[in-house]
Amino acid sequence: MEFGELHNEDCQEGMKEFPDKHFDLAITDPPYFSGPEKRGFYGRRISPIGVRRDYQKSDNWRVPGPEYFEELTRVSKNQIIWGINYFPHAANLGPGRIVWDKCNGSSSFSDCEIAYCSLHDSVRLFRYMWNGMMQGKSITEGHIQQGDKRKNEKRIHPTQKPVALYKWLLMEYAKPGDKILDTHAGSGSCLVACEDMGFEYVAFEIDPKYCDLIRERLREERAQTRMKL
Repeated sequence: MEFGELHNEDCQEGMKEFPDKHFDLAITDPPYFSGPEKRGFYGRRISPIGVRRDYQKSDNWRVPGPEYFEELTRVSKNQIIWGINYFPHAANLGPGRIVWDKCNGSSSFSDCEIAYCSLHDSVRLFRYMWNGMMQGKSITEGHIQQGDKRKNEKRIHPTQKPVALYKWLLMEYAKPGDKILDTHAGSGSCLVACEDMGFEYVAFEIDPKYCDLIRERLREERAQTRMKL
């Protein structure tokens, strides 16, 4: 069953088609800076344990400016925006923050990622391991490594976030019947979470290559869901 729409389109153009406060909750992960789209791989160029994930390089990688945030807050009642610490022009959005602790040990990548959340004025923490082949066991035991690597989430995007993170966000901040907006679908993790939890969504992905990969991922997830029924 399909729960939403995925558009291969610039989100700033796409959002113009919607009236004010059309979406109940926007959960977005816009590009923070240029770089990940150019290297073509995740992790180290030469991995000491032989693990490396190659990606398609992207020519469509736009770090949003103030006009993006203006349009996003126009079309949505509430927002969760990852990478808020990289956007000084969005500092006036409010004090609410969500911190994702990636439990990544001695990795050279950031220990945490920070999101703005319009739904509270405090700081909330979610712990979920996300470091190469080391991924969290579950939403409630995210600090514990998943022992069976066959259950690991397949990475298809250089800044991919885990489905478990989005499921937690939906459980904590969305209500039944809410309409979700994802302006930068990327790997499609948010859309997988929405479909698994029955939320209607509209999503945009400007890069046609990643749009195709998202659609393939959603087809695979739907097939697995049907097999379990």
